[in-house]
Amino acid sequence: MLHGQCRGQIDHVAPLTLTLACLTIQYLFFFYMKANRTNSPEWNCIHTNDSATMFPTNFAWGAATSAYQIEGGWDVDDKGPSIWDTFCHEGGRLVFEGQSGDVTCNSYELWEEDLRCIRQLGLTHYRLSLSWSRLLPEGITQHVNQKGLRYYNKVINDLLASDVLPMVTLYHFDLPQALQDQGGWKSPEIAAIFDSYARFCFETFGDRVKLWITLNEPYVCAKLGHEDGIFAPGVKEPGMAAYLVGHNMLRGHARAWHSYNVLYRAKQGGSVSLAINSDWAEPLDPASPDDTAATERYLAFTLGWFAWPLFVTGDYPEVMRSSIEVRSKELGYQEGSRLPRFSKDEPSLLGTADFFALNYYTSRRVKQGECCPGVLGLKSDQDAEGVVDPSWPVCGVSWLAVVPDGLRKLLKYVKDTFNNPAVYITENGFSQVGPVDMEDVQRCGFYHDIIQEVARALREDGVDVRGYFAWSLLDNFEWADGFSVRFGLFHVDFSRPERPRTAYRSGREYAGIISKYRSQTMVNT
Repeated sequence: MLHGQCRGQIDHVAPLTLTLACLTIQYLFFFYMKANRTNSPEWNCIHTNDSATMFPTNFAWGAATSAYQIEGGWDVDDKGPSIWDTFCHEGGRLVFEGQSGDVTCNSYELWEEDLRCIRQLGLTHYRLSLSWSRLLPEGITQHVNQKGLRYYNKVINDLLASDVLPMVTLYHFDLPQALQDQGGWKSPEIAAIFDSYARFCFETFGDRVKLWITLNEPYVCAKLGHEDGIFAPGVKEPGMAAYLVGHNMLRGHARAWHSYNVLYRAKQGGSVSLAINSDWAEPLDPASPDDTAATERYLAFTLGWFAWPLFVTGDYPEVMRSSIEVRSKELGYQEGSRLPRFSKDEPSLLGTADFFALNYYTSRRVKQGECCPGVLGLKSDQDAEGVVDPSWPVCGVSWLAVVPDGLRKLLKYVKDTFNNPAVYITENGFSQVGPVDMEDVQRCGFYHDIIQEVARALREDGVDVRGYFAWSLLDNFEWADGFSVRFGLFHVDFSRPERPRTAYRSGREYAGIISKYRSQTMVNT
């Protein structure tokens, strides 16, 4: 999932202080949302209004998870280690209270419980990721783990038997450690290795899977994993490694898309994309040319970094490249371009997305950067600072300002900038911290508001939105935040070995939203 520009960078305060802060935030948020809500004093998400007819009959109503965050079973049934196994075991000081995904929701053994939750919600789609090292312990197709293969075949078959369509992500941050030992995403050879893995998955599961995501949030992998070093694999090479990693991830994606297009599309009929995370961004001062230019750079270095090559030119945004080159000259860097160039001898990137997969969580007001003068780094290259508008409520973690209409604005921007693609909102959610609140009325209100904004984007702005996936089906291991942050529609009691799942109120109401909209669209067809 997305943790925004400051993902994982929250202070680990004393438990009592954290609890009081959380209760204060929830209290203030309650009255903010109550003051701004007109339809439901009870915050019941099931409203009878015209928006119920605003979603097409084939709209995908989903929830999302990822393998490392829910599966557990990190070393069972011949699974190989991933970079997150290594990061948590050897660098656990960077993870909240030294926690790990060794067991987490234990979905590897409790898949039937997850399926029960999926059915209870009435989902039409479920987004999951495959653990590369569970299928291929060494990362290469010469060694296939049959137990991992059986697990994912069962998951996919059970979903289809329940009339739920899978959206499958090939890579969600958990590179096999064996490949990291060979250079990981910094190695030029990784693109061909990823393509081989993708072709294995297309061949094995593609007769049943029709929606594929090659890579989840390459920005996060590049910046947090290779610039800041706060995500696996914990590399800190500011201003260098992130650009190389992002470049190789795009190369791997392009190869995988072309492989599917040539070898599998005709017989399988599926679609392939990659999931891009982005905030919505607006100038802090709309009248300021500096803030306007900073906003352009802010979006170019996040959304544009990975969307521009796929949907616009086949290359990076010009403002991104020029900003990096200007900063290199200012700092006397003379070892060539830090932002690599795509080779004409490799598969083209332009057009290698059959839909736009968008992960959205929050928004920012943007101003000219004031950080890191004279320092080589992505942030100084970007030269833009995103700030939270004080009028926006913040849920749970400090970076997650709740801005539902930011999603609508971002969807309109995607339509206008990237040639009106079909869009799936592949992640979006609302966090909870501190004491567990099963009657999570704030999150109920959030889902009502955000889905209303999706409806407006679809009908009023003409955005071709095909589906919405809530993050997340379950409370899970939230990367550097461990289990301290909860996004689930179902609460998981991690203190008990059975890992019982219990629906939050927001889960029950999300199920009601889905039921209402699906029944309404069926009536009108």
